Amino acid sequence: MKKYTVAVLGATGAVGQEMINGLQERKFPVGKLIPLASSRSAGKTLKFNGEDVTIQLACEEAFEGVDIVLGAAENDIAEKFAPAIVKAGAIFVDNSSAFRLDPKVPLIVPEVNPEDVKWHNGIISNPNCSTIITMTAVNALNSLSPIRTMTTSTYQAVSGAGAEGPVELMNEVEALREGKTYQPKVFSHQIAYNLIPQIGGEQFEGYTSEEMKMQNEGRKIMHLPELKVSCTCVRVPVVRSHSISVSCHFDIPVTVEQVREVLAKAPGVKLVDDLANKQYPMPLDTSNQDLVFVGRIRPDLTDDCGICLWCCGDQVRKGAAINAIQIAELLIEK
Repeated sequence: MKKYTVAVLGATGAVGQEMINGLQERKFPVGKLIPLASSRSAGKTLKFNGEDVTIQLACEEAFEGVDIVLGAAENDIAEKFAPAIVKAGAIFVDNSSAFRLDPKVPLIVPEVNPEDVKWHNGIISNPNCSTIITMTAVNALNSLSPIRTMTTSTYQAVSGAGAEGPVELMNEVEALREGKTYQPKVFSHQIAYNLIPQIGGEQFEGYTSEEMKMQNEGRKIMHLPELKVSCTCVRVPVVRSHSISVSCHFDIPVTVEQVREVLAKAPGVKLVDDLANKQYPMPLDTSNQDLVFVGRIRPDLTDDCGICLWCCGDQVRKGAAINAIQIAELLIEK
């Protein structure tokens, strides 16, 4: 089997570390791993397949001889190094939002639009975490009738804000238990015992940038340019795994039985839908694995052509790192 030189840009962050773990777990054919990070981490080592690998400084020269770059860095870093990556002949699978809506860059969820990998020009974008989880959950329903509109609410774990998110939640819980005050630094308000109905800044008609991703990215991924999505994004005091409430609206009536049958066979999906026995997707059950759990399937009582469902998925794994590795797997398959 051919081996590939793989670089991870942003190797020391939560997503970068999960990418490295995922490459090992999925036995990706890595001939050489090149972890890249800032000068703060360069020179340190990490374990990969039982061996110590030295973290290198992220610079333009670092991509020479690399086949695939998995990006786990912020937009500015992705934009800075993308030209050098492409010039070096590597393929950049980028987890930032820098290129997601660029018409020349594929935006891929492998269970939804794997064929789009064929038209890349050196850069492929990984979608937003909540978008990946939702698209994986609902895409198969397009076989019943094209989805025309969706109303969604996301309940996003604190780890979605980075490694400091869970730390702040735990610190607040401890401070409150001791009767002390705690000044939030990561979130705009106290997150312990609270919900914050804003993720991202205002972008359009009172919707935030995070909320608009569900529509704009969903259109591109599912090849539904007229799709309309009304989304509300909420930060919740959950450590890991995002949850999404979805109401899908179709051209024709779709039954609960049809939806269950389709989702039971859908790639990347695990059907967990037994209300009588209290079986439904929950963040604790969906963390540290790569399937999207779907349940609470029921008719939308406001629309004869609507279906409601609830889904959960690990936003660090399937919502970021593992989806990127699955894209890389598509690249070597095709």
